Amino acid sequence: MVAIGWGSVTVSSLEHDHGADCGCPDCGDPRSMDFLDKYLTVWIFLAMGVGVGLGYVAPGVVDPIQDYYLVEIGLIAMMYPPLAKVNYGQLPRVFSAWRVLSLSLIQNWLIGPTLMFLLAVVFFSGLVPPFPAHPEYFLGLIFIGMARCIAMVLVWNDLADGSSEYAAGLVAFNSVFQIITYGVYIWFFALFLPPLLGMDALVAGIGTFDITVTQVFWAIAIFLGLPFAGGILTRLGGVRAKGEEWYEEEFVPTISPVTLIALLFTVVVMFATQGENILVQPTDVVWIAVPLTIYFVIMFLVSFAMGRGIGADYSTTTAIGFTAASNNFELAIAVAVAVFGVGSGVAFATVIGPLIEVPVLLALVNVAIYFQRKFDWAGYETGQLESTKPTTNDATPSKTDDD
Repeated sequence: MVAIGWGSVTVSSLEHDHGADCGCPDCGDPRSMDFLDKYLTVWIFLAMGVGVGLGYVAPGVVDPIQDYYLVEIGLIAMMYPPLAKVNYGQLPRVFSAWRVLSLSLIQNWLIGPTLMFLLAVVFFSGLVPPFPAHPEYFLGLIFIGMARCIAMVLVWNDLADGSSEYAAGLVAFNSVFQIITYGVYIWFFALFLPPLLGMDALVAGIGTFDITVTQVFWAIAIFLGLPFAGGILTRLGGVRAKGEEWYEEEFVPTISPVTLIALLFTVVVMFATQGENILVQPTDVVWIAVPLTIYFVIMFLVSFAMGRGIGADYSTTTAIGFTAASNNFELAIAVAVAVFGVGSGVAFATVIGPLIEVPVLLALVNVAIYFQRKFDWAGYETGQLESTKPTTNDATPSKTDDD
């Protein structure tokens, strides 16, 4: 299966050591990339610039972007191709990989929220010089940190040639936990812990957030449920009508560019909605960006190391890393706006989140592919699925399941 971006490989051709210099058209040789893939970083930053400029020069575009749900449409469109690539017949094996699921559970629901809380305390509690207190930004980071990934992680994982099956499985796995626990985590980290640690002023006057299970459910249903349903129906219908070979070799390459096109479109409209704020409050944007960048980098590197530590192969390790490093900004923004209002500092902080995620996670895609080439993955086969063959010609047998 051909995945867009760097380091992409065709499953049927994994018979030798792949790399930038192997000459295989499905490897990371820049000469084998199409024009859009090869200069993706350039297009992303151009899209960011266009969005900021558009929002500043023509602030009136914000209303139609919101009225016609252009950000939401872009997010759903860019998630559809990765989910259409998933071999859903492999998901039972994904959910039986208890070591991978346990690792994801620890990363997403213990390490991630705790790290974001600590960063919020350091940068916005006023307890750590020279950073002044910003209660609204503190709460914004908490809202982001407690909302685990469901959306853009599928794009980053796809670009880095991670396992689409594991990414989809882990996203679905975390979504179930999110519906049940998001309100509880917000209460614990935003209302219970601060006063306990002597930071009463951060939540002064706030008694409850009134975050309902229904709120979380509908956010997940829209941003994950719709593209998931589209991917499942497309794969089932396409394979049944034309066969597996046609689907993988003809249909998947045809829809793959939709992800990058939709990503660029989404970046433009997202940055356009905040163009004026970004240029008017550049210092605040930087202060919010710093802890978020630290969070993304630490979560990805730690999670990637943990995945490799349990012996997971590259595609599984990459899915683990990006699943832990990303957040469900759509949910955080929706809840922040509903609770505090669209003009609040809390909502502003949550909106800055995805604007920082795009360039940072794009950089981490390159880091993942560097790790793919730098490290010897021979024998790293924990969680490996039937559709994933070793990326090395090493014939040494190794354990391939979680038994």
